[in-house]
Amino acid sequence: METALNTPFSTPATPTKDRTRLGYAVSSLPVAFLIFDTVIKLVKVGPVVEAFDRMGYPQHLARGIGLLETACLLLYVVPRTSVLGAVVLTGFLGGAISTHLRIGDPLFSHTVFPVYVATLLWAGLFLRDPRVRALNPFSSTH
Repeated sequence: METALNTPFSTPATPTKDRTRLGYAVSSLPVAFLIFDTVIKLVKVGPVVEAFDRMGYPQHLARGIGLLETACLLLYVVPRTSVLGAVVLTGFLGGAISTHLRIGDPLFSHTVFPVYVATLLWAGLFLRDPRVRALNPFSSTH
């Protein structure tokens, strides 16, 4: 009878409480950033107006993009729809990458920053959701 090692990348039958807590802690970082990002778009603070001008987007789109981001974020924070939320947030962040590439922003501070956020979203979800861990192609328990 073979037993799998209990590593962070293995898929045990039931997730440990520590792994789940760590998953929520990791997920809280990008969620906090995205909440902040959403609020400043909805309120249309000065830096958002300036950024939209610099990126070539009409200022009236800020609130709509903020509402779209809110909907994506709500999908992510609800456990039942968290995988769908991670998928749509990844697409949303991909749009941000495209925009930063188009206007020639610095690579690591602006253009790739959404990749960091998406990585934390998926890492937190991987740690807290067995459905995502079951998709792990490197797991020795198939």
